[in-house]
Amino acid sequence: MQSAAGFGDSGEISGVVWSPRRSSAGKSIADTGAEEALTAARRGDEAAFRALYRDVQPKLLRYLQVLVGADAEDVASDAWLQIARDLGSFRGDVDGFRGWATTIARNRAMDHLRRQQRRPVVHGTVEDVAEPAGPEDTAQAAVDSVATDAALALIAGLPRDQAEAVLLRVVVGLDAKAAAKVLGKRPGAVRTAAHRGLRTLAAHLEATPPPGQTPQE
Repeated sequence: MQSAAGFGDSGEISGVVWSPRRSSAGKSIADTGAEEALTAARRGDEAAFRALYRDVQPKLLRYLQVLVGADAEDVASDAWLQIARDLGSFRGDVDGFRGWATTIARNRAMDHLRRQQRRPVVHGTVEDVAEPAGPEDTAQAAVDSVATDAALALIAGLPRDQAEAVLLRVVVGLDAKAAAKVLGKRPGAVRTAAHRGLRTLAAHLEATPPPGQTPQE
């Protein structure tokens, strides 16, 4: 098993298994239902909209937590008001919807930060990461732990471009092209930033083994 992530031309991460299981048609099993929900939600189906919300909201909150800290839920609420208002005009598939929703959330976060006149923050520090993985598969461990507040604190310690790239690709689940659209950058730049960010996370986990072990064990 590889211990560090690599990126192919397609934008998929090799050596780190993080994307949803795909069917032979290229769509994930979960995406099949999400596509149906998106179609129904655009027609005004409230239950379908709630299904989309349950799919996207947890990922948006993790992303926004790194950008605006404790204000993530307020910013997400503002974003969802716009998403609900403009959904009828959205054109695209469920992956496009996730990217579109993330773009709206990021814009609301930037507006919030400008109003607050402060830099992105997150509660917690790198030292808060508990029981990190050993060196045998540190990049995978970094990806597997992104759902925890402590791991989000670790990601927040990365340079801004790397932190957002890792969050969008690994936490939100966008491909390089969609993440690049959110950030206003080229896909290659996003892949490079995410690659560097994951390697930094892996290096930190290698240097901080679980209690009772040394970095060489």
